[in-house]
Amino acid sequence: MLATYLIGLREGLEATLVVSILIAFLVKSGRKDRLVQVWAGVGLAVTLSVFFGWLLSYTSTTLLQRYEHRELFEAVTSILAVGFVTWMIFWMRRAARSIAGELRGKLQDALAVGSIAVAVMAFLAVIREGLETSLIFYSAVQGASSGSGPLVSLLAGIASAVVIGWLMYATAVRIDLSLFFTWTGALLILVAAGILKYGVHDFQEANVLSGLYDLAYDVSGVLDPSAWYTALLAGMFNITPTASVLETVAWAAYGIPVLAIFLWPARGKAPAPATESPTPASAPQQ
Repeated sequence: MLATYLIGLREGLEATLVVSILIAFLVKSGRKDRLVQVWAGVGLAVTLSVFFGWLLSYTSTTLLQRYEHRELFEAVTSILAVGFVTWMIFWMRRAARSIAGELRGKLQDALAVGSIAVAVMAFLAVIREGLETSLIFYSAVQGASSGSGPLVSLLAGIASAVVIGWLMYATAVRIDLSLFFTWTGALLILVAAGILKYGVHDFQEANVLSGLYDLAYDVSGVLDPSAWYTALLAGMFNITPTASVLETVAWAAYGIPVLAIFLWPARGKAPAPATESPTPASAPQQ
């Protein structure tokens, strides 16, 4: 549940900031008449993202009948999710300074074309976050027991992101988004390492990779499988009492170097300033 909350918070805040920038630009430019098109594009992006998440679940539980095919499907989606998480984290770190200006420029071009272009632009700005969220969420909950807990946590994370975005837009609240995205990015890298580990496990279950029963460790005598802290480690980072050699190698081979690269300070560059709130009077300058 903590992992899915983090996913919802991180992805939701990115999408909320994008929408806030678009709305702030329209308000400042005196083009409130185009807000309807922006919300239409956002609504369509959210709808398609929810449908994509449902399609992933429906494919795994209904369309695929054989156990091996389901495991293979879950393994492939896990690998894709890890790729998207990694790309998203490093892209946001690189593009944080310029994203506001780029969005305003694209929206200005769309305004010159017409209302449909404004809706399409808003749709494209949000759909990437929505599809990423659906894919990452689906992959993150593969090892969870049945229940609505992960979905509720995801929605709670998104709701928290919306509240934070609204506070930044409508009040004088300032949040150091550079620090926020650094910490959440580091945690998501560990979550992605767990997703990769689970993907390798699914490949082994589908008989694509061997060594399912070649254990790298077995600490079930120390780490009680029924304890709350074991559930926390397994749910957040997929750290389990037992794991095969390939699972362990995959977790370490991805998690350690990627986390080190992400946290390593960039040379020759000043630290990114804290992002200001996208108020109608002054859109964020990044």
